[in-house]
Amino acid sequence: MIERKSLLSDQPVSDSPKVVTMPPPRPYRTPPGERSASRTAAKRALLVVICFFVGLGLFACLRPLELVLAILQLKLRTDGISSHYARIDGHQIHYFEGGSGPAILLIHGLGSRAEDWANIMPQLVRGGRHVYAIDMLGYGRSSRPADAAYSIPQEAGVVEKFIASQNLAQTDLGGWSMGGWVAMRVALDEPERVRRLAIYDSAGLRFDVPFKVSLFWPDNPASLTALNDLLSPGRGPQIPALMQRDILRLVQRNGWIVRRSMDSMLTGADLVDDKLSALKMPVLIVWGKNDQITPVALAYTFHAQIPQSVLEIYDGCGHLTPLECADRVGPNTLAFLRADPPMPPQVKEIPAGK
Repeated sequence: MIERKSLLSDQPVSDSPKVVTMPPPRPYRTPPGERSASRTAAKRALLVVICFFVGLGLFACLRPLELVLAILQLKLRTDGISSHYARIDGHQIHYFEGGSGPAILLIHGLGSRAEDWANIMPQLVRGGRHVYAIDMLGYGRSSRPADAAYSIPQEAGVVEKFIASQNLAQTDLGGWSMGGWVAMRVALDEPERVRRLAIYDSAGLRFDVPFKVSLFWPDNPASLTALNDLLSPGRGPQIPALMQRDILRLVQRNGWIVRRSMDSMLTGADLVDDKLSALKMPVLIVWGKNDQITPVALAYTFHAQIPQSVLEIYDGCGHLTPLECADRVGPNTLAFLRADPPMPPQVKEIPAGK
């Protein structure tokens, strides 16, 4: 074996590679200034989150009805139904719109708003309908002009102009309570515009009102509870105290519109008694068997005066049939709208759970 030596030294050169041991890396430590900035940012983010939930809680306590409506509108948006405005006679008219296919326009009742159709609208959209739900003049998010009469003819005129503004040559029309009265007036005024008509627990015929009409603009929790019991007899819990205060606040602000509408209706000038035989389109009459506002006897009178009509009586429902019994009302309404040829005249009692 030949021993190799370094040229610079007399020490032998090893054939084995030399291993150099490196010291372990030191962990990175955030400089004190950066640590302080990170903590400050985290505290600010936490404060923002806390403030948001505190604000949401305060809003829920002070304006619970508005929070409920905001959540409802968000739900409608997820169902493809969005909020819009149209300008009619110089006034802003709010409406919801969604879906595609044959059009249907829904009209709410006295002291109400388009969101009351929230349980029906998505069903109609999924059933292939182009749905519109309007806030009548003075209600919901529509304008509240001080000089308006808020009468049946005025509200019907707004609906007729709204239909024209949407370029609807023809539409199905649905109306609930006072909205049913308005819908019938539109169908009598412009029958060529209305393909099929559906009325739900409708007003419009002469009858003895079995309660004080002032309940429609309650001014204290007791009168609000009495109205709720009339609207939903024997159904569900009472209105929570927080919600009662918010409802009474809104009634105090807008109750004059409800009173003006009621005063106009009570004159009897716009009743449709003995005019209904002029309706020649297919008509659906939907009624809650337990209705305490417009008694179920009126449903049979409507059916007698509209020979081609289909009458459906819903067991276990009061005046709020499209809201509280939507799981039955929605599919049956779609069946009526789709029927080709139209359904023959008939009376059907729809039991609970069917």
